[in-house]
Amino acid sequence: MRKGTKRKAKEVVGKGKAKVEEEKPTTEEQAKNNDKVVVKRQAKRAKIVKPETETEYFPDKRNLEDLWQEVFPVGTEWDQIDMVYQYKWNFSNLEDAFEEGGELHGQKVYLFGCTEPQLVFFQGQSKVTCIPVVVAVVSPFPPSDKIGINSVQREAEEILPMKQMKMDWVPYIPLEKRESQVERLKSQIFILRCTQRRAGLKHLKLERVKKFEYCLPYFYQPFAEDEFEQSTIVQILFPSEPPVFCEFDWEFDEPEEMADKLIESEELPADKKDEFVEFVKEKVKEGKRSNREAREARKKAIQEMSEEAKAAFQSMKFYKYYPVTSPDAPDVSQVKSPFINRYYGKAHKVF
Repeated sequence: MRKGTKRKAKEVVGKGKAKVEEEKPTTEEQAKNNDKVVVKRQAKRAKIVKPETETEYFPDKRNLEDLWQEVFPVGTEWDQIDMVYQYKWNFSNLEDAFEEGGELHGQKVYLFGCTEPQLVFFQGQSKVTCIPVVVAVVSPFPPSDKIGINSVQREAEEILPMKQMKMDWVPYIPLEKRESQVERLKSQIFILRCTQRRAGLKHLKLERVKKFEYCLPYFYQPFAEDEFEQSTIVQILFPSEPPVFCEFDWEFDEPEEMADKLIESEELPADKKDEFVEFVKEKVKEGKRSNREAREARKKAIQEMSEEAKAAFQSMKFYKYYPVTSPDAPDVSQVKSPFINRYYGKAHKVF
């Protein structure tokens, strides 16, 4: 009997389903258990649900947004260059100029930069600020391949090839085209770039470093008489202890009279008067010779120039761009000037 009973129990367990069905709780108990299970599952889900975060959007970069930053600020002192970029200057006026209807749209343009130290007001205080400026030259060919180096501390002006100062005109590639092969692009925008690394300045002589700070983009317009061609003023830097610096106008000044005034003001030793007078006369001869050679060179250049080049020089335009007013940088609207430099003269239009 016990063996038979055992066998029957195994058969019942083997069926599994039948046994479970016999041992199921009542309908009321089952509902309570199901409710507990649902509550537990919901609690578990609540723990793993991540809070929704707002999608962060960044404004798309404008196609020419970094154009003004890519242009080298010629003549800016090396220790001041970082100060140029301390503000978020807005040159949207320069960018808009290349859009349809703008001054530079569809033109071949050469850009160079410079800085103008000015006293401006920003965030409740006035201070001298290096304002970045971009000059656009509309021309079918580079306006010049030379750089002028001049300052009141230098005895003579130098006109050097750009490459000697590690500068050159290079094509500017807009942001949307930077993934393209550069050699396939036909750029209409060229910028003046300098490849001299600031880290390498410590290996250069001080005179070489200073040359970069005295650089001015050079331009020679053969159809406009240079004001310096007709200038009657020469810079005098007389070698004495200390050196004597002054300007001498050969139309209105006399070497002897100037020497007497300098001696009276104790700027020139009395025993150096004759030497000073001869020095001035020699500088006047050099000045007159330079004027004459400049006039002859200009006439020769025009005679040898092709008709195409003549037309290009006569139609060349200069535009000067200052940053537009924005809350992120000082307002420079009251300090704008059409003057570019001694070679380019004044811009045809200022923005």
